[in-house]
Amino acid sequence: MEQISRRALLIGGGAVVVGGTAAVFGDELSRLWWSAPGIRKPRTAGAVDHTGAQWVAASSGNLRTADRPDDFTIDRIVIHTTEGSYGTALRIFRDPGHQAAAHYVVRAKDGHIAQMARELDVAYHAGNRSYNERSVGIEHEAYVARPETLTGVMYRSSAKLAAGICVRYGIPADREHIIGHVEVPGTDHTDPGPHWNWDRYMKLVRGELAKRESAEAAKGSGKA
Repeated sequence: MEQISRRALLIGGGAVVVGGTAAVFGDELSRLWWSAPGIRKPRTAGAVDHTGAQWVAASSGNLRTADRPDDFTIDRIVIHTTEGSYGTALRIFRDPGHQAAAHYVVRAKDGHIAQMARELDVAYHAGNRSYNERSVGIEHEAYVARPETLTGVMYRSSAKLAAGICVRYGIPADREHIIGHVEVPGTDHTDPGPHWNWDRYMKLVRGELAKRESAEAAKGSGKA
């Protein structure tokens, strides 16, 4: 699709607004501008989408620059396990020859999160183009065959991350929309494996969402 220039959008938007005897200023105009197809959103080097995450950029060869959710709707979270150490995951996602990366990697010992791709962008993590385009991928420093690597602090940290993603994109916190890599159509992966406790994880995600709702309600009533 042909890109729309900022000048054309401003003029076109102004003509419509004047015809409707209304005015568009500030945030509304900004929203119209950045939602226009073909417009690349502004980016700040090192910025993260999840508060507290550490920015560790994946190789540009392991992702595709995009403007989600304007060009691709985000309606899935895909859960992975690294089958290797946290450090190894970061190293291979920074290697352009690997041709794969996830948006996030969660460390087992303390739940620390590295963000390796902006949620705006399409990371090559699911092994399915459509699912890559529609999802955010979360890797966990764990092994399919080793349940002891699935630590409580990692579950909690990941659940908080997933809840934030659900809020940002209106994703339902259910098993249709939060899935394992093994559930991606056409995949040959088995992660996060039979030891991943889905009941525990989903309860944690919903608990984080409930905390957010309570905080918003308190803020709205002036009790925060």
